[in-house]
Amino acid sequence: MTRRPWLLALLSAAVVWMITATPGVVHAVTTAAGVSSPSQAHGPDRSVGAHWIDTWTAMPQLTEPGNMPPAPFTGTSTVLVNATLRQTIHVTLGGRQVRLEFSNAFGGTDLPITKAVLAFPAGGQAGVSAIVPGSARALTFGGRSSVTVPVGAQVVSDPVPLDVAPLTNLSVTMYLAQGQASTDITSHPGSRTTSYLVAGDHTTDTDLPGATPVDHWYFISAAEITGPLRAAGVAILGDSLTDGRGSTTNGNDRWPDDLAARLQAHPATRKVAVLNQAAGGNCVLHDPGQGCLGPNAFGRLDRDVLAQPGRRWLIVFEGVNDIGTADATVAAQQQVAQDLITAYEQIITQAHASGLPVYGATITPFGGNSLYDDPQGLRQQTREQVNHWIRTSGWFDAVLDFDRVVRDPANPGQILPAYDSGDHLHLNPQGYRALAASIPLQLFTNGADTARPAP
Repeated sequence: MTRRPWLLALLSAAVVWMITATPGVVHAVTTAAGVSSPSQAHGPDRSVGAHWIDTWTAMPQLTEPGNMPPAPFTGTSTVLVNATLRQTIHVTLGGRQVRLEFSNAFGGTDLPITKAVLAFPAGGQAGVSAIVPGSARALTFGGRSSVTVPVGAQVVSDPVPLDVAPLTNLSVTMYLAQGQASTDITSHPGSRTTSYLVAGDHTTDTDLPGATPVDHWYFISAAEITGPLRAAGVAILGDSLTDGRGSTTNGNDRWPDDLAARLQAHPATRKVAVLNQAAGGNCVLHDPGQGCLGPNAFGRLDRDVLAQPGRRWLIVFEGVNDIGTADATVAAQQQVAQDLITAYEQIITQAHASGLPVYGATITPFGGNSLYDDPQGLRQQTREQVNHWIRTSGWFDAVLDFDRVVRDPANPGQILPAYDSGDHLHLNPQGYRALAASIPLQLFTNGADTARPAP
């Protein structure tokens, strides 16, 4: 299902930001039993002055063998037969109506969803198997309780009335009576959130004792809410540094989570959603089979950003895997630097054509990493070359100098030890907080707002 991006008329007005003292940022150039049924079974939202906007996203991927549901939920040719799957997600904006997106982008066969239920998790916590009694809302699809998602497609549920506060955890429970008749399935392996699997239909159970935990998301790709017309989202194209490797499982402390909390703390940016479209191992240029995971960022730009509802800004923080998986030779590194710069230019050009300003983040250090740091320092030289282009070319509408934020002043090719997760490539929660804290909220100020956020 392809949807046209929501274009913001206010972006036609140029806004020039001066370079500020905010660390790490160069400002820029421009701008059923126990289940309640929905009162509105299907159809678009008709609220005056409101529109649908994503409040949570997860980039769909083909599931690698090591990330498949554990036995007995994966068979020789089927997955999740007669199984209940309960997952939690962390929304950024709140609203009074919610609808869910389910993806079969990489499924080998159609995906029959027998039932799906939305609820609040027990204690409001992420990664728990229990839900709040009485909070369950049955999801429907064109008024029906079940739906089959064709190969390569996604479906959007009908709206359900549910008062959801910003930065809230939600529980999504699915039952697949037939399962999926393929071992090619769609998921987001790097959930950093625990999901639960149990045999049989337990969609409305308040808890799932004895369920099998697994730290992956399957089939869910977005949650939408209705918000005022000024509500909008910032999408982030990224890799494991944005997907949150090194963050706390069930802690929601990736840097996009921290940014969402900062935006909510200030009146002028409380209607800005943060939409994490990142995946571990992702590259800007290459797909699986070329040392990378998931569809490349350049190729998925339309699916994950331009075709989604409510996008108003784009952040690009990606490229380290392209550099790190390219051979440590002069020729290979020169080539990847040139190709990355060309891809950035193309992403910016296409996003601008859809009315989105694009903010570019510099690539953070990897000195000392056993896979990416080569003895000759050729990959570090490429990183520095690409970062120089990001900072000085003028292509990006603003530059987020993440490299400057987290590097060790005494050894700029390495991450500051206080921010290092231990592998010298990924950050710990403190490092991710530093990235989020370095981003000026003025970059996301809506023209209709009068209150000015803190820098």
